Amino acid sequence: MFGVSWSCKITNLNQNLLSLIEKCKSMLELKQLHAVVISFGLSQDDPFISKILCFSALSNSGDINYSYKVFSQLSGPTIFNWNTIIRGYTNSRIPVNSLSIFLKMLRLGVAPDYFTYTFIVKASARLLNQEFGVSVHARIIQAGHESDRFIQNSLIHMYASCGNIMWAQKVFDSIQGKNLVSWNSMLDGYAKCGEMVTAQKVFESMLEKDVRSWSSLIDGYVKAGEYSEAMYVFERMRAVGPKANEVTMVSVSCACAHLGALEKGKTIHKYIVDSGLPLTLVLQTSLVDMYAKCGAIEEALLVFSGVSKSQTDVLIWNAMIGGLATHGLVEESLKFFKQMQTVGIQPDEVTYLCLLVACAHGGLVKEAWYFFESLNKCGMTPTIEHCACMVDVLARADQLTTAYQFICRMPIEPTAAMLGALLSGCINHRNLALAETVGKKLIELEPNHDGRYIGLSNVYAVDKRWDDARSMREAMDKRGVKKLPGFSIVEISGVLHRFIAHDKTHPDSEETYCMLNFVVRQMKFSWYKDNKEMSLEDSSTGDETCFSFE
Repeated sequence: MFGVSWSCKITNLNQNLLSLIEKCKSMLELKQLHAVVISFGLSQDDPFISKILCFSALSNSGDINYSYKVFSQLSGPTIFNWNTIIRGYTNSRIPVNSLSIFLKMLRLGVAPDYFTYTFIVKASARLLNQEFGVSVHARIIQAGHESDRFIQNSLIHMYASCGNIMWAQKVFDSIQGKNLVSWNSMLDGYAKCGEMVTAQKVFESMLEKDVRSWSSLIDGYVKAGEYSEAMYVFERMRAVGPKANEVTMVSVSCACAHLGALEKGKTIHKYIVDSGLPLTLVLQTSLVDMYAKCGAIEEALLVFSGVSKSQTDVLIWNAMIGGLATHGLVEESLKFFKQMQTVGIQPDEVTYLCLLVACAHGGLVKEAWYFFESLNKCGMTPTIEHCACMVDVLARADQLTTAYQFICRMPIEPTAAMLGALLSGCINHRNLALAETVGKKLIELEPNHDGRYIGLSNVYAVDKRWDDARSMREAMDKRGVKKLPGFSIVEISGVLHRFIAHDKTHPDSEETYCMLNFVVRQMKFSWYKDNKEMSLEDSSTGDETCFSFE
């Protein structure tokens, strides 16, 4: 009787312990419970270890490294344990570890199941490692899992992520009884590869669409630079589709940022709040970036200030530092960098890029060199973008010779952006001899870019070398390079209007030109009023510069 009673108590204690692990909220709690499990001699018992592994490997509050330590101490891990640790690394910042564990699993003779293959194919996709993905695909066929729909959907995602849309389509075509996940995987594949015409066709042919379908299409248009089309799809989604989620709104905010559509952006922000969507850090970062790029730096600061500093990451700090830098708020940008360090956030390559932009706007050459050299000191390698920014800093500060020497000492060929920054500095500071050298190099780099010929032509025009300036125009014609017209976008009441010079295609062109002529006359009247030495008769020639709708 005593033995039965003791057994019941042990069972109840174990059940209570399992229940506590299931309700665990943090790694601190988990470690304390794990210590109890060890003290009870249960460190190899599957129910306890499986739950400890699940929380530490898969929870948002987990720690994959701790999970692996626990896993490494198991004398006979189950296939569930292997899959948990592989899945955990697949979802982590170091998915390459999941490949190593998978190979170790094979060496030990443990047979993967279809869950293992799903996770390892996803890891291959995240790493853009098609070679490994193909070898896993071969094993899937050998194991007889090639008809498993979960695995097939993962393979579509993997091939598309690696840019092999043809093989993604082949896998898709082989699926018997395609489900919504299959269609979404194919749609997302074409969107990832930038094939938006086909992606749109796939989308329209889908009998069923969910929030992921719409989000994939919108994100595809954003990544393809077709921001207006992305906004059109979103408006259509609002009218006939499902409720948007965080992923959708991040893409839409990005489209607004690139369009500079502030009113649209504010509407999007209101939609997020009204819809009760969780203001995750990713979403708040996209809003900060959107407001900053739309010129509303105060609104960006307001969103940023609403985030608890203990919950921030390097991405939202970068968005804020970069936004301030772009607006020429150099001192504020550098102050935010110091705050970021105080909070304990480690800067990354993008942080230093934002700081170099700030230095360029503020003419801070000494500080720019400090940040540029900090990259190597912090174990980071300066990218071509960092080098281009450094050239811009030097060129703006009239240190043109230093900028040119910096480019010549680089171990790689300079980019057009880098030389463009130097050319701009040469023109601004009237170093026309160097400007000519740089301008010719730019034409060599991009012989089909209209701006390169025009840039060198402008250099010759400043130097009054009219024949050379004319020769640039002739060189463009000879090569068949056409000058693309510049355009402006104006947002009125949330609607974006696009204009080019002498544009008469807009339905309100007549009213637009009337207002433009009125503004020009007002400007000229104000100028004549301030320059009384000009005769009143001169104002009669004002109509010659008016814009005509005819």
